Amino acid sequence: MTGPARPDGGRAALAGFVTNRLGRNAATTRPTPPKPAAKSEAGVQRFEALPGYRELKLQRSAADLIGLGNPFFRIHETRAGATTRIDGRSFINFSSYDYLGLNGHADINEAARSAIDTFGTSASASRIVAGERPGHLSLERALAAHYETDGCVVMVSGHATNVTTIGALLEPGDVIFHDALIHNSVVTGAQLSGAQRRSFAHNDLDALETLLGATRHEHRRALIVVEGLYSMDGDAPDLAGLVALKERYNAWLMVDDAHGLGVLGRSGAGLHEHCEVDPSQVDIWMGTLSKTLSTCGGYVAGPAPLIEYLKCTAGGFLYSVGLSPPLAAAAEAALALMHAEPHRVERLRQNGQLFLACAKKHGLDTGTSLGLAVIPVIVGDSLKSVTLSDRLFKRGINVQPIIHPAVPERASRLRFFMTSEHTPEQIRETVDAVAEELAEIEKGGSLIERLMAKRNVRA
Repeated sequence: MTGPARPDGGRAALAGFVTNRLGRNAATTRPTPPKPAAKSEAGVQRFEALPGYRELKLQRSAADLIGLGNPFFRIHETRAGATTRIDGRSFINFSSYDYLGLNGHADINEAARSAIDTFGTSASASRIVAGERPGHLSLERALAAHYETDGCVVMVSGHATNVTTIGALLEPGDVIFHDALIHNSVVTGAQLSGAQRRSFAHNDLDALETLLGATRHEHRRALIVVEGLYSMDGDAPDLAGLVALKERYNAWLMVDDAHGLGVLGRSGAGLHEHCEVDPSQVDIWMGTLSKTLSTCGGYVAGPAPLIEYLKCTAGGFLYSVGLSPPLAAAAEAALALMHAEPHRVERLRQNGQLFLACAKKHGLDTGTSLGLAVIPVIVGDSLKSVTLSDRLFKRGINVQPIIHPAVPERASRLRFFMTSEHTPEQIRETVDAVAEELAEIEKGGSLIERLMAKRNVRA
């Protein structure tokens, strides 16, 4: 999956930050009491009456004070990998999950075309209703073999895979322990389950053990959930330590390896290879098809009883259409290519290490990133982050700002997704540009003071 407990902010999140910082002339920062639901002339409730809608409109107005382009929802006019095209311009692109450059590969495209010719573009209904397609079972066998598990189930959405799996396995009386930076889908699944939810400090196994020791005995079943590679920070947990804890406290261990597959380990096998741990020691392997495997969907791999249970009880599988046959075929072809061409994983590793080294040379804050597929440059201020992204865009570099509330304000950043297809020249050019533009922004003084001055002039 792609983020922490809250999804990436959009224009409204940026505008809200500006609104709160600029003060009462832009919009009040004080809470206001709820108003009666607005009604149209016909007496029917309106969407404008939804809580926060008026605030949203004020935020959007305040955003105009920034004088920056909206960095979100830009339209890409071609396949977006190491490069892309937006508004007729070419960009170096660091906003793609195509870690191994497999999206658009001839073999993968051919696999998808062949599946379309035979099965069309849809599975037509849920698999329990419409029946199986060979590609579903073939992909599941391939993923199960990759993780050395008994079986696997694939679903149409990575987010929904976490939600429905956790929702199906846990219930009131159970408990879920998760990393504080876990993806929104895990939090949502925990809420759906009705189980108690307890978070521990990021990658802090001592904190997790303290929680387990204090509360595990109060609950029937327990689940520990972590990510393989954290999509905001680019770091990884200690899998061996997690396995020891789950065994000591009689808990299931679930790893969301969405960003780890194709990235972690010598061959890109994932967190287990990175940590040199037998994958069978993890109870639930979860992943997505939308990163390294260049399609869309999610999967869970694990013991046969787990897979059988999910196929018969998980609402996100039972009541959702089966994965599109061309997507299943393309994902299986991508997994085969990843296994056959480990040099792609090595190129990705080299690119990430080069970016990290260049960033550190310039004194940029990359947090705890391992220098693999995800590397943040932490700026520490939402407005600076958006301004930096905008300046880089004008220089032909596309990278997204991650701002409050997606991350704490002090952790606002640009997040760089690396691919095996970036060239050393592109990486060096980009890091040099980041350092230059950030220095210019900081030399220009307080952004808030300049925005306040601009607002006063317009007033």
